[in-house]
Amino acid sequence: MEQVFAPWRIEWIRREPSADDDGCVFCRLPDEDDDRANRIVARSDHAFVLLNNAPYNPGHVMVIPYAHTGDYADLSREQLLDHARLKQQTLTALSSAFDPPGFNVGLNLGEGAGGSIRDHLHTHVVPRWEGDTNFMPVVSDTTVIVEALEETYDHLHDAFADLEGATVESDDRAVDLSSEP
Repeated sequence: MEQVFAPWRIEWIRREPSADDDGCVFCRLPDEDDDRANRIVARSDHAFVLLNNAPYNPGHVMVIPYAHTGDYADLSREQLLDHARLKQQTLTALSSAFDPPGFNVGLNLGEGAGGSIRDHLHTHVVPRWEGDTNFMPVVSDTTVIVEALEETYDHLHDAFADLEGATVESDDRAVDLSSEP
């Protein structure tokens, strides 16, 4: 496999694990007080939007329920509806920020699905452009990231902030999309 130099990822590798999170990054990150550094760009009552650390395309995010479960059937009706609403808002924000002509949206459920984090549900939302697939991932097992995650965060944070009902505390905090003010 070819190697691509990505020095911004060292912060993720060197992060300090929390003693009380059972090792689940999706449980720990929303409880920390540094949304920008953790790349949490938006929050709702029962879910949050996190930039993918290894994006397939600019704007590749995950919509993640706060509830720690790997079983979709475990989510309550309220959690499901909030998760769906946040996915809808995410598609709107991504369209505003990046204007892609399409999206891939999906869950990797179960060990056979190939997801790297199986015990905490997360829905991938990947903006797609015609011709965005190239020989690099297919032939050389290498991914090319065309925009720094910090820039993607800024574009997407601004787009979420423009959504109806959004509350913005600061540029370093996730946009609040909770249903209750």
